[in-house]
Amino acid sequence: MSETTSSRLLTLLSLLQARRGWPGGELADRLGVSGRTIRRDVERLRDLGYPVESMTGPAGGYQLRAGTAMPPLLLDDDEAIAIAVGLRTAAGASIDGIEETSVRALVKLEQVLPSHLRRRVSALQNATTTITYGGGPSVDPQCLTVIAAACRDSERIRFAYTARDKVDSRREVEPHSLVNAGRRWYLVAWDCGREGWRSFRVDRLRNPASTGVRFDPRSLPAKDAATYVKQGLSEATYKYEARVTLQAPAEEVRKRRWLGGTVEPISETTCEFCTSDDNLDWLAMRIAMLGFEFECHGPLELVERLREMGERIERGIGAAHRP
Repeated sequence: MSETTSSRLLTLLSLLQARRGWPGGELADRLGVSGRTIRRDVERLRDLGYPVESMTGPAGGYQLRAGTAMPPLLLDDDEAIAIAVGLRTAAGASIDGIEETSVRALVKLEQVLPSHLRRRVSALQNATTTITYGGGPSVDPQCLTVIAAACRDSERIRFAYTARDKVDSRREVEPHSLVNAGRRWYLVAWDCGREGWRSFRVDRLRNPASTGVRFDPRSLPAKDAATYVKQGLSEATYKYEARVTLQAPAEEVRKRRWLGGTVEPISETTCEFCTSDDNLDWLAMRIAMLGFEFECHGPLELVERLREMGERIERGIGAAHRP
């Protein structure tokens, strides 16, 4: 098999995996070959163990059926390295049970990697350090799989959902895409019941199931799903809204991207910082970690919590210096 044919097979397989069905003519146009070449390539994939089915209809076409056994993988060098490195670093992921599963998959993959790729993967891994943070929300990998398949196939799904205010509901949505933000996963979808776009925390979502109802994808009211989630997080209202004057230039404060909230200059050396959270302790901690002199204007609960934190710190320092 020539290098050109192998490359074309990889592209054809990638297209077949990307969506449920393809007309033969459209595949030929995408690959820049004739329909006869597409038919030959499909036969080659079948010979390799991939269950490619022919579709009936006026135009005909092909679809990749899920098989009972995994056929041989066709990966180029960059794809193999990306998968291996991803599996090695998955121990810090926010997906339940992914650590053990990743190790098993990595062992199988590295057994078939060419020696030159194993060396590249090892070099990259040895030169990389990953910081992981515990205590964050985790999600069921099966839940992500169901949602991702529904996004790919443009099929509605139903699930139970617990909102931030602890209110439970049943939702039916047209899923657009999944967004990973650190240890949190979000589903961006059109909510059929509320007739509007929504983002859902996947760790608050239970028992997602496909309805089998297909839909035509809608236009997202943002550049992409990640932008939509960012906008939603920045516009969300929380129980505690803090307003703080900082003795620091606005430009310096904006460098602390982990803060969240908004920063507005007051003068060249001072600025106003506004942020919010449902957790009063975490809100107070974020302000205390700013590293600048500050004056907190409210709310009163936050002022009191900051005072309590300061008194505890003073007691702790005092106890350390007692004989």
